[in-house]
Amino acid sequence: VQLQASGGGLVQPGGSLRLSCALSGRPFSAYHMGWFRQAPGKGREVFVAAISRRDGSTRYLDSVKGRFTISRDNAKNTVDLQMNSLKPEDTAVYYCAATQSIWARVDLRREYPYFGQGTLVTVSS
Repeated sequence: VQLQASGGGLVQPGGSLRLSCALSGRPFSAYHMGWFRQAPGKGREVFVAAISRRDGSTRYLDSVKGRFTISRDNAKNTVDLQMNSLKPEDTAVYYCAATQSIWARVDLRREYPYFGQGTLVTVSS
């Protein structure tokens, strides 16, 4: 499985960005898809959002609920993360990830064997 993320950049507080990630190498519909982030100088990646492979169910980190929206297009093999009302504390490298684990565990970093290369999001004035 290969994951290629894009869409990061510099944005002012309150602004929006849309990240996109393409999966190749295996059937996209077989995977729950997730986004994680790693803030500068911080430890491991933190769960941000996930979307189910079956019914489109979603799960979010509490601090991004109502601001971020994860979506997937099974025809294009892509997963997007629409980020609105961005805050400086959202600054991080964002990674897309894929898992075939059970839905109850999609917020756990260790359940994802496949990670993309990361894209930097900087929220600053």
